[in-house]
Amino acid sequence: MPDSSYTVIGNTQSRAARVLWMLEELGLPYEHVGVKPHASEVNQFNPSGKVPVLLVDGAPVTDSTAINQFLADRHNRFTFPAGTLERARQDALTQLVLDEFDAVLWVAARHSFILPEAQRVPGVKESLRWEFARNQSLFARRMGETPFLMGTEMTVPDIVLAHCCIWAKAAKFDITEPKLQEYMGNMLQRPALRKALKAG
Repeated sequence: MPDSSYTVIGNTQSRAARVLWMLEELGLPYEHVGVKPHASEVNQFNPSGKVPVLLVDGAPVTDSTAINQFLADRHNRFTFPAGTLERARQDALTQLVLDEFDAVLWVAARHSFILPEAQRVPGVKESLRWEFARNQSLFARRMGETPFLMGTEMTVPDIVLAHCCIWAKAAKFDITEPKLQEYMGNMLQRPALRKALKAG
């Protein structure tokens, strides 16, 4: 296992929570710089100002999903090996969650407080809520009876989906599907997630 220094830049009200959660699940030491997007600590490593940024021995990696897949691969946990059918299915699930849940919530956030006020379209949120509910219904049909998306072991897409459920609740997007409600309840019990969310 590589002996590396990890620093997470980004506050827990952002997708940085996903990276903090992964590091807690892996039981790895890290430093946390809990700043908002576009802070100087972010901009020096990511010109877009987006968080999170993971510094690996001082070298930056951006995008929460890319970071978590990197950590999973590097430490050989929470992922199937690259080049296997299971990994292809895992990656497909990750992309599906990003497309169906993360993207909808991100557009809602942009039209709530991110875009300049003149560019916001408040009415779009009703359409997004409809889409979010529809996507839940379609996704729930894919979920089996196992505790995690890929079976009996947690993998990268579980962190993305569970975080999207937390984000949805904060954004007042209802989780209406019983399977997703049960899934979210179980994931919220994980000690590593609880610790990550308290990181500040």
